[in-house]
Amino acid sequence: MTRRVSRYVVMGVAILALLSMGYLAFGQQVNKNLHPNLAAAQNLIERAIKRVSDAQQANEFDMGGHAAKAKALLDQAYEEIKLAALAANKG
Repeated sequence: MTRRVSRYVVMGVAILALLSMGYLAFGQQVNKNLHPNLAAAQNLIERAIKRVSDAQQANEFDMGGHAAKAKALLDQAYEEIKLAALAANKG
């Protein structure tokens, strides 16, 4: 029973990781010509999410949910950077 639950947890986290990577791949990126620093920050977030995903795989996703939470927060930061660029464009 425990092994079955662990398998479902691993599958759930893997699906969440794929969805978050898909969001970043297709999400609106900041225009690097208008806001080079914000675009660079988004790029670093993309790289950080990739590295966290790599760590999850290396540890067979057994990270107590902390890696998934970190990726969710990185997704939120990515979105906030986009909103910052939009606000700067209005100003």
